[in-house]
Amino acid sequence: MLGAKLNTSEYVERLKTELDRIDQAEMQQWADLIYEAWENEKFVYIFGNGGSGTTATHMSEDLGKSTLHEKDLKDETKKRLKIMSLTDNLGWILALGNDVGYDQIFVQQLMNYGSEGDLCIAISGSGNSPNVLRAVEWANRHGLKTFGLTGFSGGKLRGLAQAGLHVPLDDMGMVESIHLALFHWILNDVFARINHEGRYAQTAGSR
Repeated sequence: MLGAKLNTSEYVERLKTELDRIDQAEMQQWADLIYEAWENEKFVYIFGNGGSGTTATHMSEDLGKSTLHEKDLKDETKKRLKIMSLTDNLGWILALGNDVGYDQIFVQQLMNYGSEGDLCIAISGSGNSPNVLRAVEWANRHGLKTFGLTGFSGGKLRGLAQAGLHVPLDDMGMVESIHLALFHWILNDVFARINHEGRYAQTAGSR
C-alpha cells in the first residue's frame, strides 16, 4: 500500500513515474482492437473481480454511451459498439458461483454470447484470477481476440492473453487507477475515429 508509506507529494511523484513506464504501443493496440470490433460489428466483453470488476462496468458504460455524440444517441441509424460487462449480471453470477463454481462465472456467459472474432478485455491486477483465466482460455480456443490488463508481474494472464497492457507495479490500488486513467484515452481515441474528429478529422471525406 504505497499510500501508507508515501506522503501526498511522494505518491503523486510515484504515480507520474509509473505512468512514464507504460508501453504506449500497448495503449494503441488496446484502442485499435476496440475500434476494429466496432468496424466489424463484433462484440466486446469486459470482466474482472473486485475493483477490476467495477472498472469493467465503468469501461462498458463509457464505451457503450460515449463513443457517440450525445445528440446522436437517439439516432437509430447510427452504428453502435456492441459491448457488455460480464460483471453486471448479478443473478447469473450468483447462480453460476453457487451451482458450478466461482471460476465459471465469466466463461459460462461467454459460452452463451461469444463468437469468433469478438474481443475479450480481461482485467486482473495479479494476472492470476482463476475465473478470468478460464474465460480467456475459452476465448482463445474459440477464435475470440483477448486483451489482458495486468499489474504486478502480470501473472498467468500476461502470457495467456494474445495482447495486453501491463503495469509493472506491486501496488493494487495504483495499478487499478492506472488502468482506468489510461482507458479514458482509449475511449477518446475510439470516439475520435468513429466520429472523424481530432487527429482523425482528415479521414472524414474518405469513409
